[in-house]
Amino acid sequence: MVKVKAKSPKWELGLPVMILLCAIFFLAGHFVSMLLSQDLGVVRSSSRLLDESADKEYEALPNGESGEAFVGSIPLQVLSWRPRALYFPNFASPELCRRIIKMEKSKLKPSELALRKWETAESTKGIRTSFGTFLTSSEDKTGTLELIERKIARATMIPKNHGEAFNILRYEEGQKYDSHYDALSSSLYGPQQSHRIATFLVYLSNVEEGGETMFPFEVMITKSALG
Repeated sequence: MVKVKAKSPKWELGLPVMILLCAIFFLAGHFVSMLLSQDLGVVRSSSRLLDESADKEYEALPNGESGEAFVGSIPLQVLSWRPRALYFPNFASPELCRRIIKMEKSKLKPSELALRKWETAESTKGIRTSFGTFLTSSEDKTGTLELIERKIARATMIPKNHGEAFNILRYEEGQKYDSHYDALSSSLYGPQQSHRIATFLVYLSNVEEGGETMFPFEVMITKSALG
């Protein structure tokens, strides 16, 4: 029996062919790059068109009894759609933040934790280690919380009388609040007077390190920023 080994053909490309192929690949890459840059340009141009309205002043329309007589403009960034998370830069001025810190400094106490039906204070020890207190805008005689409450209502389009008391918190070095839901399900926590549909956070100070808020399902971490 004679075995014959088949030899695979060898392709040899000459220098002119190599130059031609390189030129084709270069032109193709350049063409794709131009298309992508045009698309990005359209997106940026559209964004600028949307943002131009923020610098203009508008004449207010006649307002209803519960409305406001001015056209407001609150800048925001969409951090995530699922979960829905928005960032409002410089929402509260440094002066307002200092007022809140001053009024609540002497009222802070260890934060409490809403317990599910099968939980106890002992079994949940260490989940929430901050200090805090609750205060309504009507209890604040300086009017500071009233100003912030009104602005929150405009930003969220939720009437301010639907909100709870402000929960003012202080986290010292090493303190935390483990992953949790802000909404309290009646099946887990028992009957509730109302159900939360949104949480609004206002950071009262800057920190050099730490202080982040994490959204685990989105794998997103937001660093605390004054206001």
